[in-house]
Amino acid sequence: MRVAILAGGLGTRLAEETEIRPKPMVEIGGHPILWHIMQHYGHYGYNEFVIALGYKGGYIRRYFSEYHANASNLRVDMSRGVAQAHGSGPEERWIVELIETGFHTDTGGRIRRLAPYMGNETFLLTWGDGVSDVNLSELVEFHKSHGRLVTVTAVHPPPRFGQVVVDGSTVVDYTERPLQKAWINGAFFVCEPEVIEYVDDDTTSWERSSLERLVKDRQLVAFRHEGFWQCMDTVREKQLLEEMWSSGKAPWKVWE
Repeated sequence: MRVAILAGGLGTRLAEETEIRPKPMVEIGGHPILWHIMQHYGHYGYNEFVIALGYKGGYIRRYFSEYHANASNLRVDMSRGVAQAHGSGPEERWIVELIETGFHTDTGGRIRRLAPYMGNETFLLTWGDGVSDVNLSELVEFHKSHGRLVTVTAVHPPPRFGQVVVDGSTVVDYTERPLQKAWINGAFFVCEPEVIEYVDDDTTSWERSSLERLVKDRQLVAFRHEGFWQCMDTVREKQLLEEMWSSGKAPWKVWE
């Protein structure tokens, strides 16, 4: 089962970082957040990735083409353009396809452009800017048991502001991290290949068009994840993830 990752957006809300690199390449603990996401999938045995490129796609191409550069021993097959590390250095067993999907293409359009590389089978899908400790084996099993075209991982939105309860002008209660009861789209999808029929062209938004049509046809189900989930849309969120990683208590690090 292949994993599609959308990594072509502009990341405008993280402009301090994304002026020089695409958002999936913004680092947490010395590694791009894209690397963290791929480690998560790899932990569950999903090692074939198809990554949609757009904004500053060359940055991501260089990262993977030079991935083994830090290995102490390196074997390069020049005829096939293959590099293999020996000894210390990266040991991921990933197969990565990097697909140019256009600078202005919307999310649904990017998924449609990846379709020829996904094979005519169930595939996994997520964005290149969010991490979670969702159990991917349970997610896939849930999807298979419901027989619908798409499963979305539903998560509680992380609290952004403290909650103040006021009686008149007096604060009677304050909670720094109030419990969020709503459910939101946390990505980490499981999709059937027929879902491409819900994407018209490059201008189609997966979130505002495809998912709404899937709901109308009763082809979208939600896997409720009560555990950790965090996107990286702002500098504050980037710093939060960095602090978690530095403390040795990063909830999304499910791999060894």
